[in-house]
Amino acid sequence: MTGTAEAFGARSWLFAPGDSERKTEKAAASPADIVLLDLEDAVTEERKPTARTMVAEFLRSRPEDGKDRLWVRINPLDGPHALADLAAVMPARPGGVMLPKSRGRQDVERLDHYLSALEVSAGTAQGSTKVIALVTETAEAMFTTGTYKGAPRLVAMTWGAEDLADAVGAVENRTADGEYGFTYELARSLCLLGASAAGVAPVDTIHGDFRDPEGLRKRAERVRRDGYRGMLAIHPAQVDVINAAFTPTEEELAAAREIVDLFAAHPGAGALGHRGAMLDRPHLARARALLASAGRA
Repeated sequence: MTGTAEAFGARSWLFAPGDSERKTEKAAASPADIVLLDLEDAVTEERKPTARTMVAEFLRSRPEDGKDRLWVRINPLDGPHALADLAAVMPARPGGVMLPKSRGRQDVERLDHYLSALEVSAGTAQGSTKVIALVTETAEAMFTTGTYKGAPRLVAMTWGAEDLADAVGAVENRTADGEYGFTYELARSLCLLGASAAGVAPVDTIHGDFRDPEGLRKRAERVRRDGYRGMLAIHPAQVDVINAAFTPTEEELAAAREIVDLFAAHPGAGALGHRGAMLDRPHLARARALLASAGRA
Protein backbone atom coordinates (compact mmCIF):
# COMPACT_ATOMS: atom_id res chain seq x y z
CA MET A 1 0.00 0.00 0.00
CA THR A 2 1.38 3.39 -0.92
CA GLY A 3 0.74 7.09 -0.62
CA THR A 4 -1.68 8.45 1.93
CA ALA A 5 -2.20 5.19 3.80
CA GLU A 6 1.49 4.96 4.63
CA ALA A 7 1.37 8.41 6.17
CA PHE A 8 -1.86 7.77 8.12
CA GLY A 9 -2.26 4.95 10.59
CA ALA A 10 -5.15 4.64 13.04
CA ARG A 11 -6.06 1.31 14.55
CA SER A 12 -9.20 2.10 16.55
CA TRP A 13 -12.04 4.40 15.45
CA LEU A 14 -14.50 4.87 18.33
CA PHE A 15 -18.02 6.21 17.77
CA ALA A 16 -19.70 8.45 20.34
CA PRO A 17 -23.22 9.90 20.00
CA GLY A 18 -22.95 13.61 19.35
CA ASP A 19 -25.87 14.42 21.64
CA SER A 20 -24.38 12.76 24.74
CA GLU A 21 -21.86 14.84 26.67
CA ARG A 22 -21.05 11.92 28.96
CA LYS A 23 -20.28 9.53 26.10
CA THR A 24 -18.24 12.03 24.10
CA GLU A 25 -16.13 12.81 27.18
CA LYS A 26 -15.66 9.11 27.86
CA ALA A 27 -14.66 8.43 24.24
CA ALA A 28 -12.18 11.29 24.21
CA ALA A 29 -10.59 9.98 27.41
CA SER A 30 -10.19 6.50 25.90
CA PRO A 31 -7.04 5.27 24.13
CA ALA A 32 -8.85 5.29 20.77
CA ASP A 33 -6.67 6.54 17.95
CA ILE A 34 -9.67 8.33 16.42
CA VAL A 35 -12.89 9.45 18.14
CA LEU A 36 -15.88 9.75 15.79
CA LEU A 37 -18.44 12.21 17.13
CA ASP A 38 -21.59 10.95 15.47
CA LEU A 39 -24.29 13.17 13.99
CA GLU A 40 -25.83 10.42 11.86
CA ASP A 41 -27.12 7.03 13.00
CA ALA A 42 -26.62 7.56 16.74
CA VAL A 43 -28.76 10.72 16.77
CA THR A 44 -32.51 10.85 16.20
CA GLU A 45 -33.99 13.25 13.67
CA GLU A 46 -35.34 15.65 16.27
CA ARG A 47 -32.02 15.73 18.18
CA LYS A 48 -29.77 16.54 15.22
CA PRO A 49 -29.77 20.35 15.71
CA THR A 50 -28.91 19.87 19.40
CA ALA A 51 -26.18 17.36 18.54
CA ARG A 52 -24.55 19.77 16.07
CA THR A 53 -24.32 22.46 18.73
CA MET A 54 -23.01 20.03 21.33
CA VAL A 55 -20.32 18.62 19.02
CA ALA A 56 -19.16 22.08 18.00
CA GLU A 57 -18.97 23.19 21.64
CA PHE A 58 -17.12 20.02 22.60
CA LEU A 59 -14.55 20.54 19.84
CA ARG A 60 -14.03 24.17 20.86
CA SER A 61 -13.43 23.08 24.45
CA ARG A 62 -10.56 20.75 23.54
CA PRO A 63 -6.91 21.80 23.30
CA GLU A 64 -5.69 22.32 19.76
CA ASP A 65 -2.90 19.76 20.07
CA GLY A 66 -5.45 16.96 20.61
CA LYS A 67 -7.98 17.79 17.94
CA ASP A 68 -6.41 15.71 15.19
CA ARG A 69 -8.00 12.59 16.70
CA LEU A 70 -11.48 14.15 17.08
CA TRP A 71 -13.49 13.55 13.92
CA VAL A 72 -17.17 14.00 13.05
CA ARG A 73 -19.49 11.65 11.19
CA ILE A 74 -21.85 13.91 9.28
CA ASN A 75 -25.10 12.86 7.63
CA PRO A 76 -25.20 11.69 3.99
CA LEU A 77 -24.61 14.28 1.28
CA ASP A 78 -27.87 13.46 -0.50
CA GLY A 79 -29.95 14.17 2.62
CA PRO A 80 -31.12 17.40 4.29
CA HIS A 81 -28.55 17.56 7.11
CA ALA A 82 -25.00 17.35 5.74
CA LEU A 83 -24.48 21.03 4.97
CA ALA A 84 -25.91 22.09 8.32
CA ASP A 85 -23.61 19.57 10.02
CA LEU A 86 -20.56 20.95 8.26
CA ALA A 87 -21.51 24.59 8.82
CA ALA A 88 -21.86 23.90 12.55
CA VAL A 89 -18.71 21.86 13.20
CA MET A 90 -16.10 23.12 10.74
CA PRO A 91 -15.49 26.44 12.57
CA ALA A 92 -14.52 24.27 15.58
CA ARG A 93 -11.82 22.55 13.48
CA PRO A 94 -12.33 18.79 13.73
CA GLY A 95 -9.43 16.60 12.68
CA GLY A 96 -11.50 14.87 10.03
CA VAL A 97 -14.90 13.95 8.67
CA MET A 98 -16.52 10.56 8.13
CA LEU A 99 -18.67 10.54 5.01
CA PRO A 100 -21.46 7.95 5.32
CA LYS A 101 -23.29 6.31 2.42
CA SER A 102 -20.68 7.48 -0.06
CA ARG A 103 -21.76 6.56 -3.58
CA GLY A 104 -18.34 6.92 -5.18
CA ARG A 105 -15.44 9.28 -5.72
CA GLN A 106 -17.81 12.05 -6.83
CA ASP A 107 -19.19 12.30 -3.30
CA VAL A 108 -15.71 12.75 -1.80
CA GLU A 109 -14.96 15.42 -4.41
CA ARG A 110 -18.20 17.21 -3.56
CA LEU A 111 -17.37 17.04 0.15
CA ASP A 112 -13.92 18.45 -0.62
CA HIS A 113 -15.52 21.53 -2.21
CA TYR A 114 -17.65 22.12 0.89
CA LEU A 115 -14.70 21.61 3.24
CA SER A 116 -12.44 23.91 1.27
CA ALA A 117 -14.93 26.78 1.48
CA LEU A 118 -15.57 26.23 5.17
CA GLU A 119 -11.84 25.97 5.98
CA VAL A 120 -11.26 29.35 4.36
CA SER A 121 -14.14 30.84 6.35
CA ALA A 122 -12.84 29.33 9.61
CA GLY A 123 -9.22 30.29 9.00
CA THR A 124 -8.20 26.65 8.95
CA ALA A 125 -5.35 25.50 6.73
CA GLN A 126 -6.91 24.48 3.43
CA GLY A 127 -6.93 20.74 2.88
CA SER A 128 -6.12 19.94 6.52
CA THR A 129 -9.45 18.22 7.28
CA LYS A 130 -9.09 14.53 6.45
CA VAL A 131 -11.84 12.21 5.22
CA ILE A 132 -12.80 8.57 5.74
CA ALA A 133 -15.55 7.26 3.45
CA LEU A 134 -18.12 4.58 4.29
CA VAL A 135 -18.30 2.90 0.92
CA THR A 136 -20.75 -0.05 0.94
CA GLU A 137 -23.90 1.18 2.66
CA THR A 138 -26.04 1.24 -0.49
CA ALA A 139 -26.42 -1.21 -3.34
CA GLU A 140 -25.18 1.44 -5.81
CA ALA A 141 -22.03 2.04 -3.77
CA MET A 142 -20.96 -1.60 -4.03
CA PHE A 143 -20.18 -0.99 -7.70
CA THR A 144 -17.98 2.10 -7.09
CA THR A 145 -15.52 0.91 -4.44
CA GLY A 146 -12.73 0.97 -7.02
CA THR A 147 -13.24 4.61 -8.03
CA TYR A 148 -11.56 6.40 -5.11
CA LYS A 149 -7.97 6.61 -6.33
CA GLY A 150 -6.81 10.22 -6.11
CA ALA A 151 -9.93 11.36 -4.22
CA PRO A 152 -9.04 14.58 -2.34
CA ARG A 153 -8.47 14.39 1.43
CA LEU A 154 -9.24 10.67 1.56
CA VAL A 155 -7.05 8.78 4.04
CA ALA A 156 -9.20 5.72 4.78
CA MET A 157 -12.17 3.68 3.61
CA THR A 158 -14.51 1.54 5.68
CA TRP A 159 -17.68 -0.43 5.10
CA GLY A 160 -21.01 -1.14 6.74
CA ALA A 161 -23.32 -4.16 6.80
CA GLU A 162 -26.46 -2.88 8.50
CA ASP A 163 -27.45 -0.15 6.06
CA LEU A 164 -26.54 -2.44 3.17
CA ALA A 165 -28.93 -5.07 4.52
CA ASP A 166 -31.68 -2.44 4.64
CA ALA A 167 -30.83 -1.28 1.12
CA VAL A 168 -31.25 -4.75 -0.40
CA GLY A 169 -34.27 -5.72 1.69
CA ALA A 170 -32.51 -8.49 3.61
CA VAL A 171 -34.19 -10.07 6.61
CA GLU A 172 -30.79 -10.88 8.13
CA ASN A 173 -27.17 -10.23 7.15
CA ARG A 174 -25.65 -13.16 9.06
CA THR A 175 -25.68 -16.89 8.55
CA ALA A 176 -26.77 -19.47 11.13
CA ASP A 177 -23.22 -19.69 12.51
CA GLY A 178 -23.10 -15.94 13.16
CA GLU A 179 -20.81 -15.03 10.26
CA TYR A 180 -21.71 -12.43 7.64
CA GLY A 181 -23.47 -13.76 4.57
CA PHE A 182 -21.87 -13.72 1.13
CA THR A 183 -23.05 -10.24 0.11
CA TYR A 184 -21.56 -8.67 3.24
CA GLU A 185 -18.28 -10.56 3.02
CA LEU A 186 -18.19 -9.32 -0.57
CA ALA A 187 -18.62 -5.77 0.76
CA ARG A 188 -15.70 -6.32 3.12
CA SER A 189 -13.53 -7.58 0.26
CA LEU A 190 -14.53 -4.74 -2.07
CA CYS A 191 -13.68 -2.17 0.59
CA LEU A 192 -10.27 -3.76 1.12
CA LEU A 193 -9.56 -3.87 -2.61
CA GLY A 194 -10.87 -0.35 -3.18
CA ALA A 195 -8.75 1.08 -0.39
CA SER A 196 -5.67 -0.74 -1.68
CA ALA A 197 -6.30 0.59 -5.21
CA ALA A 198 -6.73 4.11 -3.80
CA GLY A 199 -3.62 3.87 -1.61
CA VAL A 200 -5.55 4.60 1.60
CA ALA A 201 -6.07 2.67 4.83
CA PRO A 202 -8.80 -0.01 4.90
CA VAL A 203 -10.76 0.01 8.17
CA ASP A 204 -13.05 -2.87 9.12
CA THR A 205 -16.62 -2.34 10.31
CA ILE A 206 -17.92 -2.65 13.85
CA HIS A 207 -18.19 -5.78 15.99
CA GLY A 208 -21.71 -5.22 17.28
CA ASP A 209 -21.50 -7.17 20.56
CA PHE A 210 -19.33 -5.05 22.85
CA ARG A 211 -19.61 -7.73 25.56
CA ASP A 212 -17.73 -10.21 23.36
CA PRO A 213 -14.05 -9.26 23.63
CA GLU A 214 -12.85 -12.70 22.54
CA GLY A 215 -14.97 -12.66 19.40
CA LEU A 216 -13.75 -9.14 18.68
CA ARG A 217 -10.13 -10.18 19.15
CA LYS A 218 -10.47 -13.14 16.79
CA ARG A 219 -12.16 -11.08 14.12
CA ALA A 220 -9.73 -8.16 14.42
CA GLU A 221 -6.75 -10.50 14.11
CA ARG A 222 -8.33 -12.20 11.10
CA VAL A 223 -9.08 -9.02 9.17
CA ARG A 224 -5.63 -7.67 9.98
CA ARG A 225 -4.15 -10.79 8.37
CA ASP A 226 -6.34 -10.07 5.34
CA GLY A 227 -4.91 -6.55 5.02
CA TYR A 228 -7.10 -4.28 7.12
CA ARG A 229 -5.26 -1.61 9.11
CA GLY A 230 -7.86 -0.76 11.76
CA MET A 231 -11.42 -1.26 12.94
CA LEU A 232 -14.47 0.73 13.99
CA ALA A 233 -15.62 0.49 17.63
CA ILE A 234 -18.94 1.23 19.32
CA HIS A 235 -17.83 1.07 22.96
CA PRO A 236 -14.67 2.16 24.84
CA ALA A 237 -14.26 -1.42 26.11
CA GLN A 238 -13.44 -2.50 22.55
CA VAL A 239 -10.58 -0.06 22.03
CA ASP A 240 -7.78 -1.88 23.88
CA VAL A 241 -8.66 -5.14 22.12
CA ILE A 242 -8.55 -3.47 18.70
CA ASN A 243 -5.34 -1.58 19.42
CA ALA A 244 -3.64 -4.78 20.55
CA ALA A 245 -4.85 -6.76 17.54
CA PHE A 246 -3.56 -4.17 15.06
CA THR A 247 -0.22 -3.61 16.79
CA PRO A 248 2.52 -5.93 15.49
CA THR A 249 3.97 -8.29 18.09
CA GLU A 250 7.68 -8.35 18.94
CA GLU A 251 7.93 -11.72 17.19
CA GLU A 252 6.42 -10.29 14.02
CA LEU A 253 8.72 -7.28 14.13
CA ALA A 254 11.78 -9.44 14.66
CA ALA A 255 10.84 -11.64 11.72
CA ALA A 256 10.25 -8.57 9.53
CA ARG A 257 13.63 -7.05 10.48
CA GLU A 258 15.28 -10.35 9.66
CA ILE A 259 13.78 -10.32 6.16
CA VAL A 260 14.74 -6.68 5.57
CA ASP A 261 18.29 -7.34 6.76
CA LEU A 262 18.54 -10.46 4.60
CA PHE A 263 17.66 -8.57 1.43
CA ALA A 264 19.89 -5.66 2.44
CA ALA A 265 22.79 -8.11 2.63
CA HIS A 266 21.96 -9.34 -0.89
CA PRO A 267 20.84 -6.19 -2.75
CA GLY A 268 20.84 -7.77 -6.19
CA ALA A 269 18.76 -10.80 -5.24
CA GLY A 270 15.18 -11.19 -6.39
CA ALA A 271 14.57 -14.28 -4.26
CA LEU A 272 16.36 -15.79 -1.29
CA GLY A 273 16.09 -18.97 0.73
CA HIS A 274 15.28 -18.38 4.39
CA ARG A 275 14.34 -20.84 7.13
CA GLY A 276 13.36 -23.51 4.64
CA ALA A 277 11.21 -21.19 2.49
CA MET A 278 11.79 -19.08 -0.59
CA LEU A 279 11.30 -15.34 -0.13
CA ASP A 280 10.88 -12.85 -2.95
CA ARG A 281 10.33 -9.12 -3.24
CA PRO A 282 6.64 -9.15 -2.11
CA HIS A 283 7.82 -10.67 1.18
CA LEU A 284 10.26 -7.78 1.54
CA ALA A 285 7.53 -5.24 0.79
CA ARG A 286 5.25 -6.75 3.44
CA ALA A 287 8.08 -6.79 5.99
CA ARG A 288 8.80 -3.10 5.37
CA ALA A 289 5.09 -2.24 5.61
CA LEU A 290 4.84 -4.07 8.93
CA LEU A 291 7.78 -2.14 10.37
CA ALA A 292 6.31 1.13 9.11
CA SER A 293 2.93 0.34 10.71
CA ALA A 294 4.67 -0.32 14.02
CA GLY A 295 6.20 3.14 13.85
CA ARG A 296 2.78 4.73 13.26
CA ALA A 297 1.17 2.77 16.09
